Formats: sequence, structure tokens, C-alpha cells
Amino acid sequence: MYPPSEIGLGCVTFGREIDKIQSFAMMDYALEHGVSLFDTASAYHNGASETIVGEWLASRRPINGQIIVATKIGSPYVFDRINESIDQSLKRLRVDRIDLLYLHSWDDSVLTQDTLFTLDRIVKQGKIHKIGASNFSEDQLRDALAIQQYNGLSSFEYVQNNHNIAVSDLSKEFMQLCQNNNIDIITYSPLGAGFLTGKYDSGLVTGSRFDIIPGHQKIYFNEQAFRKLEMLKEISRSTGHNMAHLSLAWALHQPGIKSVLIGGRNITHLEQAFAAKQFYDQEIFADLNRVTRWIL
Repeated sequence: MYPPSEIGLGCVTFGREIDKIQSFAMMDYALEHGVSLFDTASAYHNGASETIVGEWLASRRPINGQIIVATKIGSPYVFDRINESIDQSLKRLRVDRIDLLYLHSWDDSVLTQDTLFTLDRIVKQGKIHKIGASNFSEDQLRDALAIQQYNGLSSFEYVQNNHNIAVSDLSKEFMQLCQNNNIDIITYSPLGAGFLTGKYDSGLVTGSRFDIIPGHQKIYFNEQAFRKLEMLKEISRSTGHNMAHLSLAWALHQPGIKSVLIGGRNITHLEQAFAAKQFYDQEIFADLNRVTRWIL
């Protein structure tokens, strides 16, 4: 498996907020512009996203190794459910092997013998190439790695966590743990699902991500996140760069990050990311780091 591109395509909107034709257009554009990581999950609209990605793969037939397809399975992580979930994902994606499989979120079952030993067997069977952990804390990741290493099991090689100017599930200690164990970090939601664009200044928007997934509200609708948003607005006003551009640029230039997932409803969102990747202003980034208390 080749290393993932610095910008990855998040496919969470596929089949939920955009249809098959729009999703195909997003994937076509991504492929044409060098994006090699497509990220989906079995939970995304009950498998609709995986199904659309699978139909695109079957239609476009990218060169072997040109695209890394990552997907995720949900908890509880017990033997029968793990095997069934992986087989269903393989069927929906129309592939013989999943390039990168994440456990979608932490569950206490991760530390039972079923989970990590079962994943190891499936890797050795050839159904999975690499495994990863999504939305784990530092302690949770450390505990899982200890079991894998003690028993000589296939180890997590990727983690995927939320990371943006307003909210981050990455700490210096978490990143050091990853570095010590040769784990690559993938981040998602650089715009905070629209929060960092000022989309919710007047409250909840009907049909928006926060409306479709109410869980986002408790993550971002809090005093600390709103304070950071106001500071971002001030930097935007003083520099003349819009908040989305600044937020994307900051996320795409973070040290120690392998790839940043960019989702959306049309190719404009990918175009914004490509433009932001080309932008770097040391003074502006210093101001943004003061907002986040994140030191480059």
C-alpha cells in the first residue's frame, strides 16, 4: 500500500447529503488531482457510502495501488460481528481486500481477546492489509498497543482523530505515542463540520451537518469552542482571508500529520483545500497557533 496523499477524500456525505452522481464527481476530481486516500465507513448512512465507493471503483477501475480505500467497523468488537462486518464491507466495496480498516471508536471490547486476535487472523488471511484506530484516547491506544505487542499481533499502523482550530482530540502525548510506535496520524473535520466557517452564528441550520448529526452540537456548541471561533473571526478580519481558508491552511500544515480528510458536497470543497495547502504565512500561523495553544 502506497503512503496516503496529504489530502484525503472523506466520503461521509455520500448517499446521505449527496447522491451517486455527485459522489462520483467528487471521486473523479479527487483522483484527477492526486488524492489517493478515500475514507468511508460501514456506519455512513447504513453502508450507502461504501456502496457508492464500491460502484465507483468497479466503474473507474483505478490502477492497482493508485487508491487507498479506508473503511471502519463499529462496536461491539466481538468475533462474529467483526467477521460479518468486514465481509459486508468487502461486498459493498466490491474488493477482495480492505486497504485500511479502522475500529471506528473505542469500546471496552477492544481489550478482550476476541478483538485484537481476530483482527490479526483476518490480516493474515489477506482480507485486510493494515489496521487502525479511530477516535481513541492516548490511554486507550496505549492499552491496545500493549496487548498487540505482547502477543505479537498485527499492530495499529494508523490512527484517525478529530483535529481543528476549535476542537482537537490530539495531544502532544498522543502524538508522541504514535511516533514511538510508527503510527501515522490521519485527521478529519478541519472545518469543524462547518462550525469554523461561521455557518452557525445564527443558530442551527436545517439540513446542515449539525442538524443531521446532532452529536456535533455538544462537541462545538460550548464556551471554549465559541471563544476560539471569535478569535478566528478577528484574524480573518485583520488579514482579509476568510475563516474557511485559514482553518484549512492551519490543519493542512500541522506537523506530524500524515493526511487530512476533506469532505463536502461538491468539488468546490476540494478546490478550497488545494488552495489552502499552497498558503503559508508565518505571522498568520503564529496567530492561529495562539488561538489553539498549539505550537508548531
